[in-house]
Amino acid sequence: MKIDIKATKVDLTPEIKDYVQRKMDMLEKYLGEIPVIECKVDLSLSVGGQKTGEIYRTEILMELPKEMLIVEKVESDLIKSIDKVKDHLAESIIKYKEKMIDRHRQIV
Repeated sequence: MKIDIKATKVDLTPEIKDYVQRKMDMLEKYLGEIPVIECKVDLSLSVGGQKTGEIYRTEILMELPKEMLIVEKVESDLIKSIDKVKDHLAESIIKYKEKMIDRHRQIV
């Protein structure tokens, strides 16, 4: 799966790129034969208040046939936010597949 990665106020090192790619490749088992039209990952850093420190936001936009899945998670650690957004996106893909199966059953 081809992924467009955008980083705002975050150093996009090769290690982070590889980590994001590995996590997104894990989602292929949930997708099966469903083609991914477009997949964008946005990593950003926003500075919180004095006591909260740095806050990382990871957002994924995945365009599938007849559906656009958008998942966003905010964490104090970049790796944790990537992991959480991947897990939530996996759940969204499963729901999407169930919805497509239900639509197919209604037609038949």
